[in-house]
Amino acid sequence: MINIAIDGPAGAGKSTIARKIAAEMGYVYVDTGAIYRSIAYACNFAGIEAAFPERVKAYIEPLDIDLEYIDGIQHVYVNGEDVSDRIRTPEVSAMVSAYAALPCVRDRLLGFQRDIAKRQSVVMDGRDIGTVVLPDADVKIFLTASPEVRAKRRFDELCSKGESPVYEEILAAVNARDKADSTRETAPLKQADDAILLDTSGLDIDAAVKAAVDIIEKAR
Repeated sequence: MINIAIDGPAGAGKSTIARKIAAEMGYVYVDTGAIYRSIAYACNFAGIEAAFPERVKAYIEPLDIDLEYIDGIQHVYVNGEDVSDRIRTPEVSAMVSAYAALPCVRDRLLGFQRDIAKRQSVVMDGRDIGTVVLPDADVKIFLTASPEVRAKRRFDELCSKGESPVYEEILAAVNARDKADSTRETAPLKQADDAILLDTSGLDIDAAVKAAVDIIEKAR
């Protein structure tokens, strides 16, 4: 069994690259960001703001959160309801950092994530996988790209969906998210001391996947 931790800022391509690595190497892909998004979605739906951590803690403790893989795609369930599509809205994206920064949320999900990794070989991506969730992971990769490149990728993605985004607004959001993730008190985004840095600024997806697989193979 092997555990692979992939950390990095928003928009670096972690989810796409980690998913492809898992498929190529025959491991289970775990998108921890989706788990945190499910918490943000559930709390927002219930009208519980991140500014009231005690209320958040009381609400999320009994929540039934589960993952299921259908045709290789991770689905997230909250109290038996598939929320996989609803957690990907811009509204949830804008609020997830505030909830993820709460110690009660990190504590609630830590054991859940570790249990998944104990049962099977995983490629797990997030912000603090190599530093907090799986500090003893067999391979750690810190995946990044410049803010400008990450903003352009998001811009192109939205354009492909027929939307009319403003690049400058996306770049500002990327920088704001980076600051929020890296300066939060609980489990801030940072490269683990033993993680290998992989900058994908000048790489397409296939090249980035190949580079990551090469790192994993060498580490093994």
